[in-house]
This record gives sequence, C-alpha cells and structure tokens, in this order.
Amino acid sequence: MGLDTKNDAITSRDVDFAQWYTDVCRKAELMDYSSVKGFIIYRPYGYAIWEQIQKYLDEKFKQTGHENVYMPMVIPESLLQKEKDHVEGFAPECAIVTIGGQNELEERLIVRPTSETLFCEHFAKIVSSYRDLPKKYNQWCSVVRWEKTTRPFLRGSEFLWQEGHTIHRTKEEAKHETLMMLDVYKDMGKDLLAIPFVTGQKTEKEKFAGAEETYTIEALMHDGKALQSGTTHYFGDGFAKAFNITYQDQDGKVKHVHQTSWGVSTRLIGAIIMVHGDDNGLVLPPLVAPTQVVIVPIQQAKPGIVAKCTEIKHRLEKLGLRVKFDDSDRTPGWKFAEYEMKGIPLRIELGPRDLENNKVVLCKRNTGEKIQTNIDELESVVQSMLKTIHEEMYQKALDQLLHSVNNAHTYDEFKEIINNGGYVKMMWCGDEDCENKIKEDTNATSRCMPFDQRPIGDTCPVCGKKATKVVLFAKAY
Repeated sequence: MGLDTKNDAITSRDVDFAQWYTDVCRKAELMDYSSVKGFIIYRPYGYAIWEQIQKYLDEKFKQTGHENVYMPMVIPESLLQKEKDHVEGFAPECAIVTIGGQNELEERLIVRPTSETLFCEHFAKIVSSYRDLPKKYNQWCSVVRWEKTTRPFLRGSEFLWQEGHTIHRTKEEAKHETLMMLDVYKDMGKDLLAIPFVTGQKTEKEKFAGAEETYTIEALMHDGKALQSGTTHYFGDGFAKAFNITYQDQDGKVKHVHQTSWGVSTRLIGAIIMVHGDDNGLVLPPLVAPTQVVIVPIQQAKPGIVAKCTEIKHRLEKLGLRVKFDDSDRTPGWKFAEYEMKGIPLRIELGPRDLENNKVVLCKRNTGEKIQTNIDELESVVQSMLKTIHEEMYQKALDQLLHSVNNAHTYDEFKEIINNGGYVKMMWCGDEDCENKIKEDTNATSRCMPFDQRPIGDTCPVCGKKATKVVLFAKAY
C-alpha cells in the first residue's frame, strides 16, 4: 500500500480531524483507555516516543548544569495555601486525598498538580548563603489535574512531564535561565521533533498562576489550531517571600532568591501526531521514532532472503540506528500498511530479484518516494535519507506555519481570518477586556506576544484605543 492508497482503518483528517486523531492514537498502538476517565495507558510504542524526548532533554538539562531530583507526589494542603495566586490557579483541578488506610487524615493531601510548593519548602531548608546558589533542579514525574474534557496526550487528568525548578541570587540570572530554557525547548522542536515553534511571552491573563512572566512554545496543528507545547516561567521573588527562601549575600545582607520553573509534557506526542500525521496514520521524525528503519522481506521463504535481511539489520544497528526486521508470516501488503500507520520513517524491501542484483528498495514514509540502491552502499544511503526526511518534515511544517500567520487591522478582518484557522497577528491595547471579548466572540485566545514587536499599526482592532503590543491569537487545543 503506497501513500496514494487510503488506510480504511483511519478516518480521513479532512472529514473529522478529532476522530482521525483518536484513530491514530489507538490503531498505531500509542495508548489505550483505562477504566478511569482521563488516565490513559501509555503502550510501549507511545512510551518509546516519550523516552526519546526524555533522552534528548535530559542530556541538554545536564549540559546546562541541572540535576535530577524527585519530590513526593502529595502536598499538605496548608503548604499549597501559602502562595495565594498559585493555589487559586490550581484549586479547581486538584485531586485530594482524605483517607489513609482506614483513617481519615488530620490534614488533607493534594496529589501534585505541579511541584512549586514542594521545591520551595525544600529550598528554604537547604539554602542559607550566596555560596549555596544557584540551585538548578529538574524532576521527571507525572502530575494530576482533574480535567473536565480529556483527550489522549493533549489534555489528561494525569500526564507525564518534566518540571525544572531553579533559584538564583539575582533577577538577571533568573531571567537568563528562563529564556535559556525556552531556547532549549525551541531547539528540541527543530532538531528532534521537526516542529517549528512560535515563541514569545504570555499576556497577563494567560500567564502561569504565581509567575511574573511566562514564555511559551506554540505549535501549529494541521487543522490550523495552536497547541501550547511547553512553558518557562520567571517567578521573581514572590514564592521566595511566601516560603521565606533567603540567603546571606556577599555584602552580609539577607535577601530573597529569584526563581524559575519550566516544563514540557507528553502533550508533545500529540503535537507530533497532529503536525506530521496523514490519512494513513503517524509520520514520525527519524530522531524521535522508536523504530527508524523497518526491513520487509518479499517472498521470504526463497533462499538467502532472511539471511540477507538479518545481515542488513546488523549492519544498520552498528550505526546506532533503531531497526526492526519483520520476518513474521504476515503478507508484505499487511506489513506495509502497518508500518505506514506506525509512521516508521524508512522502509527497506528485499525480494529475490533484488537479491540477485545486490539491490534493495527504500521507501520514505513522509513522501512515499521509492528508490533502489546497491546493498553495499546501504549505510551511507540510509543515513543520508533519514537526515533528508527530517529536513523535509521540518520544512513542510515551517511552510504551513509561515502561510498561516495573517495580520488583522480591523475586528471584522480578525474574525474572518480566525475562522479560517492559523494565527492572527494584531496590535493590542493591553486591556484584558479585549482578550475576553475575542474569546467570547470567536473562541480564540492570545497565544503569545512574539519577541519581534515591530508594530503593524497604531490602534487595537477590538476597542480602537492606542495599541502597545503585537499579539498572536489563535483557536487552540
């Protein structure tokens, strides 16, 4: 089955995008539903994608001086109450433990929706001098937020993530950390996921509860909706004051630390599916794909076929590639459809005639293009093709993004553009009322104030007042 043949097990994207997404999640065996709404089972193939993301980021975090820690999964209610804005932001989503064993607990415990308060309590205990700073920690864990509407990977009652928490002597150091980690995330998009992220600062209305500044990476899905794919936060000294995290500086004065936090989650798997997938299923960027190359024998009972496929597998594995050789008794047609659905970047086909001529056929998942190559040159050809596939996938996503950012100078223009999907760039007066009106009228929200703040007009299209900021709006997941 080539890319010109539709996989009937999957709803077409343009017929019903939401159903297409669910079909891909299930049929490609990324996840399954559990008996509790919003708590999904990460199947091996889906978890393996997360492992590749983890591996990439964990290395980057360590290169930038961060250490992994693990905090408890429950927070005493009194501890969460210490930072007012923060607790208000999370209160509606909290899962609360009231009974331990047979006994009612003296104090209710919150299952962590995030871990700021736990880190703050710990930092306050271990820091006393400027010599103790900075502390740059990260934890890999799951968090629980009791969501009303759930969708696999995109919005769950439980999800897997990493959360970085750092404290610094100065505001400048903490701000530098916040923007540095945003760059780490942006690079991950380009270098690992083949996704171009739009980056910028969140508005006051959209920022993280308890933060002074929130920055975001936003991805654009195939259907024109945005997906917030990760955030970094500068907290200032608000949490430090609430939790009394102080240190004695070189000048002998006692000061509060400046704090950051930053995180990405398994939502990135949803982004990969919706940015790159097609009507035949997943299309995985080579570096994040659990299996990068699959070898499918044709007429495998014929002499020499299995032996040559096994040899090719071992040769490619020596390059550090993740390779599968499917010698099961399924038909080649079934295997083609299965591995296209699973998004494996490159397929190698070998039949009796190919073997005679010392050739194999290579098929690229992203375009369906087939080429024949000499078996002796396979190592260099495969490495080159995987690199090309990544570049083509990134460029395709970038082209879609660039074609999906349109300027609006009037509110009517804004409403017309937003209904066609993509981002609307407009000037904004800074008033939350205008954001609320847009949400009410169109269901779009401000995604970010991009770093490029060159004005595209003087007035806010919503209210007509003088505009101070360039903002990108979109409908979002």
